[in-house]
Amino acid sequence: MLARSSLRSSRAFAAAKSPAVRTATRNASSQSSQSAAASWKNTALLSSTTLLAAGSVSWYYYQFGRPTQAMTLAEEGLHPPKFPWEHTKLTRTFDHQALRRGFHVYREVCAACHSISRIPYRKFVGSLMTVDEAKAMAEEQEYDTDPNDEGEIEKRPGKLSDYMLPPYQNDEAARAANNGALPPDLSLIVKARHGGCDYVFALLTGYPEEPPAGAVVQSGLNFNPYFPGTGIGMPKQLFDGLVDYEDGTPATASQMAKDVVEFLNWTAEPEADERKKMGWKVMAITTVLFGLSVWVKRYKWATIKTRKLSYTPPHAPAKQPGSSFRRFQQHGYEQKP
Repeated sequence: MLARSSLRSSRAFAAAKSPAVRTATRNASSQSSQSAAASWKNTALLSSTTLLAAGSVSWYYYQFGRPTQAMTLAEEGLHPPKFPWEHTKLTRTFDHQALRRGFHVYREVCAACHSISRIPYRKFVGSLMTVDEAKAMAEEQEYDTDPNDEGEIEKRPGKLSDYMLPPYQNDEAARAANNGALPPDLSLIVKARHGGCDYVFALLTGYPEEPPAGAVVQSGLNFNPYFPGTGIGMPKQLFDGLVDYEDGTPATASQMAKDVVEFLNWTAEPEADERKKMGWKVMAITTVLFGLSVWVKRYKWATIKTRKLSYTPPHAPAKQPGSSFRRFQQHGYEQKP
């Protein structure tokens, strides 16, 4: 009798347990499959994002990051050496005395063929000359006015808002005066040439007395190893004592080249000094704000990061004898004698 009741109790317990076990198994399998699917999606998303970022960086480097090189060394020209320009340092600005000397060299030597048509007279104020000096220089040139009631165009003296006039009326006149060669505009020449200031300075001072042995120079061209192709239409322009500086600086060829390159670099970016000063202001303010943000973060999170959580689990009640029998009775099972 006791054996039959024990067997009946064990079967009932197994029958009550098996649905719960199957439900837990199904839940565990479904949760594992869902977590596996979510993990796969996250991995695919992160991998695609990484590949996209790497591809974007590679494409940008391929388009803009590589140095421009010609097909052959003769076409590319000799690479200029590096010179310690003062304005390239982080804590330095343009040498304004050199800018005034360079503008003097430009007006005396370069302005006969080359223009700086992107520079208005107002840009010289505060950097190279005063307002009265800039106005006087602008009034030396004549500009066309708007047509009057009769359709006639008159001439007027220049103003500070006017841009500097080119030496030739058009490109055809410039080519005719220079044996078919078109002198480039010098407003952005430093930024438009690989090597920047180093290239322009090396080009101006790179004319040898005689071409080296084996060098082939076409008729009407001059040998310069820094010019692509080594044949340039512009002859040597700077010679010792060519101009007289107002401040008494010796007007050597290298000094004049250095001054005019400084001036041409200023014409390419006349806002460089203001941009550099603004950059230092931004760095100072950003540093202060970063220190304040670190302090606020530590102040706000100090109580949260330093707190200690203590948890004491409740004690499980001791099992009473016959508890399993009472559970079976609650489920509708009774022990029969």
